[in-house]
Amino acid sequence: MFPEYDVIVVGAGHAGCEAAAAAANMGSKVLLVTMNMQTIAQMSCNPAMGGIAKGQIVREIDAMGGYSGIVSDLSTIQFRMLNRSKGPAMWSPRTQNDRMLFAATWREMLEKTPNVDFYQDMVRSIIIKGNKACGVVTGLGHEVKAKSVVVTSGTFLNGIIHIGEKQFGGGRVAEKAATGITEQLVEYGFESDRLKTGTPPRVDGRSLDYSKMEEQKGDDEIVGFSYTNTPRIKPEAQRSCWITYTNDTVHDILKTGFDRSPMFQGRIEGIGPRYCPSIEDKINRFADRDRHQLFVEPEGWNTVEIYVNGFSTSLPEEVQYEALRIVPGFENVRIFRPGYAIEYDYFPPTQLKYSLETKNLANLFFAGQINGTTGYEEAACQGLMAGINAHQNAKGLEPLILKRSEAYIGVLIDDLISKGTEEPYRMFTSRAEFRTLLRQDNADLRLTEISHKLGLASDERMEVVLRKKTEVGSIKKTLSESSAEPDQVNPYFESIGSAPVSEKQKVSKLLLRPNVDLPSLLRSVPSLQAALSIHQPDSLEQAEIQIKYERYIEKEQEIVDRMSQLENMAIPAGFDYDKVNALSNEALQKFKKIRPATLGQASRISGVNPSDVQILMVYMGR
Repeated sequence: MFPEYDVIVVGAGHAGCEAAAAAANMGSKVLLVTMNMQTIAQMSCNPAMGGIAKGQIVREIDAMGGYSGIVSDLSTIQFRMLNRSKGPAMWSPRTQNDRMLFAATWREMLEKTPNVDFYQDMVRSIIIKGNKACGVVTGLGHEVKAKSVVVTSGTFLNGIIHIGEKQFGGGRVAEKAATGITEQLVEYGFESDRLKTGTPPRVDGRSLDYSKMEEQKGDDEIVGFSYTNTPRIKPEAQRSCWITYTNDTVHDILKTGFDRSPMFQGRIEGIGPRYCPSIEDKINRFADRDRHQLFVEPEGWNTVEIYVNGFSTSLPEEVQYEALRIVPGFENVRIFRPGYAIEYDYFPPTQLKYSLETKNLANLFFAGQINGTTGYEEAACQGLMAGINAHQNAKGLEPLILKRSEAYIGVLIDDLISKGTEEPYRMFTSRAEFRTLLRQDNADLRLTEISHKLGLASDERMEVVLRKKTEVGSIKKTLSESSAEPDQVNPYFESIGSAPVSEKQKVSKLLLRPNVDLPSLLRSVPSLQAALSIHQPDSLEQAEIQIKYERYIEKEQEIVDRMSQLENMAIPAGFDYDKVNALSNEALQKFKKIRPATLGQASRISGVNPSDVQILMVYMGR
C-alpha cells in the first residue's frame, strides 16, 4: 500500500508542516502522517504569530525557504512591529491571524508542494532495526518504511486535559491523545518527562462591550514576515484588538476555585511555562498586583469568536464564567468553550545531536514540543531544521548546523541540547548574546545564501538578496560622500530637540545623532532624497541601521571571531572524559551525559566552569 519514503513526518502541527515542506522541497519523498487531516497547522492556542524574539524566528524561517512567514502574511488581520521605541535589535514583528485561514493556507501550500504525501492515522510505534529508525507502524497496523523519521507530536503524547476536577485523555480539546511512542522509546533507553501548558476560554464577541476597553489598532505600515512579494493586508483594513483588565473582585472569585484547581491540588505533575502562566498562577505568584492585563483578540475575519489572551486557566468552568463576568466589558459574556490545561510527554532535549537527530537511535529526529519548547515559532523552526537534516540524512549528506552567531534558530537549538530544559522553553531576545547581529531586518542577508545552497531558497530569492546587498552598499557610499548644509538640516534638528550644526557635515555623520532617522533627514536634503528614491525602502532601512549601529555590530563580530576558536575545536564522539582527572565532578557528569560536540558547546553547559573547559582544552591539545 505504501512505497518506501525518504522521510516520514509524524504530526502535522507547525513543526511537522515545516519539516515536511523542507524535506520535500529539497527533493525527498515525504509522507506526512496526522491523526486528523482537518487540523493540519492548527493554531491550538492564540491566533497570532511572531512577537518578541519569535518574530525574528519567523523571518529566519522565511529566509531559509520555510512557509510560516508566507502563511502568516496571507492570513494576517492585524500587524504590529513591537519595540519600535528601542533599538533595531529589539524590533519584533507580530501578526494577529485568521485562525481558519491560517490552517487552510498551510494545507493548500503543502498540497501544492511536490513530493508530499498525506495519510490520516495515529503512529503507535517506530520501526527499529539495529538501533536505527526505519519507518513507522500506524494505528491501523500499516508498516511504512523510510530512511529518516521526524516525530513532531506536540501535546499529543499521552496527553491529559484538565478542567477543574475533570480530566480526560486528549492532545487538544475534542481530539484524542497519541499512545505507544513514549513507552517504546523508554524501552530503548530514552528519558521522558511531563510538561504542562494551557489555553484560555473562547467567548462570543457579540456579548462584549468594547466601549469599556482600550482599542489597540495595527500599524500604519505593514512590513510583514516574508521577504517574498506575498500580498499583504492594507493598513486601513486591519481588525482591532482590545485591552481590558482583571481586578480584585475577579481575583477573589478565581480563588474560590483553588480548592478544585488541578494545578494547586497536585493532579498536574508537569511544569508549566514560566513566561505564560495561567491566571490562577498569576494571582497566586503576584499577590501584590491588583490587576492583570487581558488582550481581547478576534479569531478571524468572518467569526465572532474571541480569544481572551492572558486568561489561561484550568479552573472549573463555572468559576471561569463568574470571574469573567466581572471583567470590564465582559458583564454579559457568553463562553464558547472553557479554558483548560493539558499535560503531555516530552523527551529532555540533551538526548539530541545538533542536527536534532536522537543520540540513542540513528535516523530518528525530534522537533517541537516533544523537545520541551512552547510556541508555534519555536516549533516551526525546529521542524524546518529537522526536515532539512532528515533529508540530508536520507541522502547521506552532512547535516546543516546553524551557529548561535548566525540565527536565533541556532541559539534555540544550542540552548536545548547543551542546557536542556525542565520547563517549557520560550525564546527571548535576552537569550541571544549576539542579538545586534541577529536582527529581524537582516535575516535574509544572513541566511538566504545558506538555504539557496541547500536548494530551499529559489534563484529568484538569491537574486533579490544580492541586489539588496548591492543597493545597501551603494546607499551607504552615497550617504558617506554627501554633505548637508546647516540651513537644510537645522529646522529638522530644532523640531526634535537636537543641537544645530554650524557648518556643512556628511549625512552619514548626522545620522548618528539620537532620534535622527533617515527618511526625515532625506526630506531636509531634497537633492539627496531624489538621488536615493530609486532604492527599495527595506534597503534604505538596512543602510540606516548598519550606519547607526556600525560600532556595536563590529564589537559583536569581534566577540564571535574570538569565540570561533572554541566552536571549531571538535571533541571526538567517543572521547573518554574519565581520563581527564582534574575535571570537577559536576562537569564530568554533564560531559558524559550530554557529550558536547565542540569545546564551545561544552563551555555553555550549565554547571561547567571556565576552568573545566581550559582543562579539557589542554588535555585535547596534548
